Amino acid sequence: MLQNVLIERQIYASEEHKMMQQMIQDFIKNEIMDHIDEWEKNGMVSREIWERAGELGLLCIDMPEQYGGSGLDFSFSALFIEELGKEGVNGPGFSLHSDIVAPYLLKYGTEAQKEKYLSKMASGKMITSIGMTEPNCGSDLKAIRTTAVDKGDHYLVNGQKTFITNGYMCDMSIVAVKTHPGTEKEGVSLLIMESAWDGFEKGIPFKKIGMKAQDTCELFFDNVKVPKENLLGEEGLGFKIMMTELARERLTVALNAIGGAEGAIEKTIAYTSTRTAFKQPIAGFQNTQFKLAECATQLQLHQAFLDRCTELLSTHQLTAESASMAKYSATDMHSKVVDECLQLFGGYGYMWDYPIARMYADNRVARIYAGTNEIMKILIARGLFKEVFEKIKQESRPLR
Repeated sequence: MLQNVLIERQIYASEEHKMMQQMIQDFIKNEIMDHIDEWEKNGMVSREIWERAGELGLLCIDMPEQYGGSGLDFSFSALFIEELGKEGVNGPGFSLHSDIVAPYLLKYGTEAQKEKYLSKMASGKMITSIGMTEPNCGSDLKAIRTTAVDKGDHYLVNGQKTFITNGYMCDMSIVAVKTHPGTEKEGVSLLIMESAWDGFEKGIPFKKIGMKAQDTCELFFDNVKVPKENLLGEEGLGFKIMMTELARERLTVALNAIGGAEGAIEKTIAYTSTRTAFKQPIAGFQNTQFKLAECATQLQLHQAFLDRCTELLSTHQLTAESASMAKYSATDMHSKVVDECLQLFGGYGYMWDYPIARMYADNRVARIYAGTNEIMKILIARGLFKEVFEKIKQESRPLR
């Protein structure tokens, strides 16, 4: 019913996209939905679902075929993210693995690093995470305390990371460290670290408000020896790399949000069309009609903007400001839509057996991770007032 009023999205209109969409929907319906209760109980998904996704070519979709990827453009990855969002599937951390870790390796890794890790990632036989956030710092990545001391042929890593998606299941993690601690330029660098190494320990998965099937935990490093060849990119350029690649991460969060909003609206249309009150379907009340009309309108507007952002990312033209706009606006919209939809479910909307309840709990964190929405507004404002800030910076420099 929702599709009756939405403009067809040209970005997913090709026959190849439609075939991929049908395969993804079958995968979700036949191999994911029946396992969600079990995964939530366990606090993590199964390794089998990762390997099955790899078999279907749903991991590292836009990675070149020479490294085991499907060699498609980013729009196919975006389609997968949205379809998972529509059904509220947040357990498997596929997107972080495929759309954050894999691009880091592909763009900044050596050929040896690519050959060692990428094909295993594409097959689902290696699960990955990224270690940025620490107990003392979230969005302020320059404040990290994890250190990597140069010992000649290796680094000795000590520290702690927290809120790590795929943390408990990960076989490998890209970890942000300071390679020159205690100096004026402490140097944030990125290291590829394998979880099987001595001194690499994982905490118990957190008990969270939502995303209960997603294994999120702490990572601990106690004198972990990391070979020098596992440095990702150049030493001291880790912060620049992270800032450059955050646009893609933020767009993936936005894509999941519009997928989630669409799924919530569709489920609410179906529910209100059959649930009755005062001898008529709830959909017959003007309040229901107006609320869902408002939700559908906001979804349509965000779809158009995110389709453009997806095109820009595919051609490496998406700016940090546009990605920030997409992330904060789409996640705010998603939260409002799910809240309105849950209200229309009445008391049943508060029951965990109803997907809308899971959606309500799961979506809240999207306004926090990948940079809080408040940080997104700061980044947008910096772009708006770039010349002003630069002038202030120049005038505040001390005379020599």
